[in-house]
Amino acid sequence: MQKESQNAIPDHRPAGLGCGRPTEITALATHVPPRVLTNADFEKMVDTTSEWILQRTGIVERHVVEPGIASSDLGAAAAKKAIAQAGLTPDDIDLIIVGTTTPDMFFPSTAALIQHKIGASHAWGFDLAGACSGFTFALATGSQLVSTGRHNHALIVGADVMSSITDYQDRATCVLFGDGAGAAVVSAAKDPSLAILDFAHEVDGSGAPFLQMPAGGSLRPATRETVEQRLHFIKQDGQAVFKFAVRKTEEISRLIMQRNNLTPDDIDLFVSHQANMRIIKAAGERLGFPECKVMINLQRYGNTTAATIPLALHDAIADGRLKKGNLVLLASVGAGFTVGSVLLRWAY
Repeated sequence: MQKESQNAIPDHRPAGLGCGRPTEITALATHVPPRVLTNADFEKMVDTTSEWILQRTGIVERHVVEPGIASSDLGAAAAKKAIAQAGLTPDDIDLIIVGTTTPDMFFPSTAALIQHKIGASHAWGFDLAGACSGFTFALATGSQLVSTGRHNHALIVGADVMSSITDYQDRATCVLFGDGAGAAVVSAAKDPSLAILDFAHEVDGSGAPFLQMPAGGSLRPATRETVEQRLHFIKQDGQAVFKFAVRKTEEISRLIMQRNNLTPDDIDLFVSHQANMRIIKAAGERLGFPECKVMINLQRYGNTTAATIPLALHDAIADGRLKKGNLVLLASVGAGFTVGSVLLRWAY
């Protein structure tokens, strides 16, 4: 099976990645806060039951920060571990890209705050607002910048404190989200066959009304009225988001497989954004992946937005489901709507 999977990838790099040098993920680490909110806790907070939450979402528990802990704190903790795992020091990092929906503040960027906290004195960076596609967007962007040869080591961070914008009076949304971070180091590939192979991304702004935080930006700055109307929290049309997520996860994943002449048999692990158990399973079934190839770990974390994919990759490594040489397909759908997919062969 492994030999067939490797032969399925063409010798040349896909057109979507240009002609630069191949890149790889050389290290990946995660961090979640120690405090846990269980479904039983929500039974005491809102009109719901643990059974209902589990049946509708697949979530059992999620981690949430204590007051005063921000996205940069979670991201910096994951980043330090990833850099050490790669055998590097913070001074080796040239670039920091942070995918986040919950920056510490509008400015300075969370990337700048992480740069300072980890002591990456030679790095520049920026935040990328891709919502739940933040990590896939940032990974593709960092890979492209390293591929040019102008950067040697990029730090890709997905970090969100979703509890900061979750309305714990809204039973439809409050049970969904958790806090966490993941960080990956992207460097030039030592073996071109073990590399980030392709990516495809989309945005569809017509989906904005279905998943958003209505106030707090330039359109509706914070006022007494916006606070009283609870407009600084997540608002979601669950049915519309569910249908779009299933359809676009399938479409973007199928696009990547088709243009790389792959079938579900060639893919070793499918890692989708961890928003809802039913979305992941429905998309996996439509794509033809057996359950053993579909990574699901949202039962432990809930939807951590930009952190879900690195958390899933990390758990797959720990469980022995992701090993060197495996062909991995990542997929994400988020507010915007944003859609992303990355194909890579795991390098370590």
